[in-house]
Amino acid sequence: MVSRKVTWGLLAAWMVHDAEELLTMAKWTRKNLPERFAQSQAHVNVSIGLMGGVIAAASAAGAATEGRNGFFRAALAGFGLHGVIHLAQAAAMRRYTPGVVTAPLVVIPYSVWAWRQLEESDARKSSLWGLAMLPAALAGVHGIAHLVTSRRSS
Repeated sequence: MVSRKVTWGLLAAWMVHDAEELLTMAKWTRKNLPERFAQSQAHVNVSIGLMGGVIAAASAAGAATEGRNGFFRAALAGFGLHGVIHLAQAAAMRRYTPGVVTAPLVVIPYSVWAWRQLEESDARKSSLWGLAMLPAALAGVHGIAHLVTSRRSS
C-alpha cells in the first residue's frame, strides 16, 4: 500500500513549483524571449490552471489505486523530467529561468522519493509513457491558453 502522501504529494509539489512559475513566467518571457514567445500573465494563469487540472486528476487516480495507476505514474515521471528540464534550461541560458528554484528543491526530490515509495511493477512502461506525454500536455495547455487569452484580448 502506497501512502496518500505519495499520490497527493504530486499535486502539492506541483502547486509549490507552479507558484514560482505563476509569479515569474510572464515577466521573464517578456524580458528574455523574442516577442513572439512572450506570454501574458493571462496566458500563464490559464495554462497553469489547465495543467493543475491534469495533475489533480493524476493524483486522484493514483490515490484511488494506491499509486498503481498508469496515468499517475506517467504524470509523476513527466513531473520529474520537467524538473530536470528546468535545470538544463537555466544552465543553457546561464541565468535564472522560471521554475529553476523549486526544481531542485521540490520537484526532483519529491519525484525521486515518490518513485522509491512505489512498487517497481510496470514503472518502466509508465515512465516512458509519461516522458512521451509531457510535450503533448505542455503543448496542449499552452495552445488552449493561447486560444482563451487571444479571444479575451480581441
